[in-house]
Amino acid sequence: MTLPNLVEEYIASVRSKGMRYGSQAVILRCFSRMIGPIDVMEVSPEAVHAFLYRSKAITSTWDQDYSTLKGFYRYAITREHVKSSPLPLSRPKAPDYAQPYIYSIQEIKSLLDAAQVLDNKVGLKLGVFTVTTFRTLLLLLYGTALRISEALSLTIGDVNLSDNLLIVRNTKFFKTRLVPIGPKLSGVLQEYLKKRAETHGQLGITSLLFLNFRGEPLAQQTAERYYRLVRRRAGVCRNDGAYYQPRLHDFRASFAVHRLVAWYRQGADVQKLLPLLSTYLGHVGIAETQVYLKMTPELLREANRRFEQYALSEVSHAG
Repeated sequence: MTLPNLVEEYIASVRSKGMRYGSQAVILRCFSRMIGPIDVMEVSPEAVHAFLYRSKAITSTWDQDYSTLKGFYRYAITREHVKSSPLPLSRPKAPDYAQPYIYSIQEIKSLLDAAQVLDNKVGLKLGVFTVTTFRTLLLLLYGTALRISEALSLTIGDVNLSDNLLIVRNTKFFKTRLVPIGPKLSGVLQEYLKKRAETHGQLGITSLLFLNFRGEPLAQQTAERYYRLVRRRAGVCRNDGAYYQPRLHDFRASFAVHRLVAWYRQGADVQKLLPLLSTYLGHVGIAETQVYLKMTPELLREANRRFEQYALSEVSHAG
């Protein structure tokens, strides 16, 4: 079987199991185009090496390419299209690209201030609606821990301000969930909808919540570009040597860590509440949530304080 045909067969097989397999499909098709329409048995280790190392830098992209090809060749071997995998036996250590950045409360305030004062001309150049739109987006991301893709997919009909609820549909794990919001965020959204109506009129319930200047859906790439301008203006940056800077997605991790800190301070049973946090974030289980729970000094301090209280209580009872 030719490589392109087997690639399409494999993609269809994975998706038939309920997985979206979007970025991985792009990787495999890129691999197929680079190698050419040859029999899959003729793909050499040298050709695979050239694909994996087409960029000199070893980044998270390399690791994703390798993992995707590994799954593909596992499929090819089990169906006897090839006898062995041409992938290299060793792989460099995967970079910690996905390690979340936890914003402090002061940094979040600085980002909101920077978003407020940015000139609308900059937004117009990038295709953003207004600074009001972007500031509202930041508040929504931090106040609900939505993924940026989920926030930009919200429609007018998904925002139920009378009940302080958002409906998040067809998420990463093909789930639809209800996300409660606080009264302050509800007020922010109410004010945004009022200004949005003044600009674009009363649009239907299927209209997307966040629009650009032209009344078109606000693209994720545009939002991320605009955010980089906001972040630089606010002076928020990493100082841990990582090659990537804080992202919009990190508002999600920051929400989770800040919620844990608040629970510790309230004396709540964190272990009992963790599954609720997982459900709120839209995860399939606690393991997915734990990826976001980076131990910040503040969280570590609160956790240690809770342990000390428990330990002292045990010593008192023992005495």
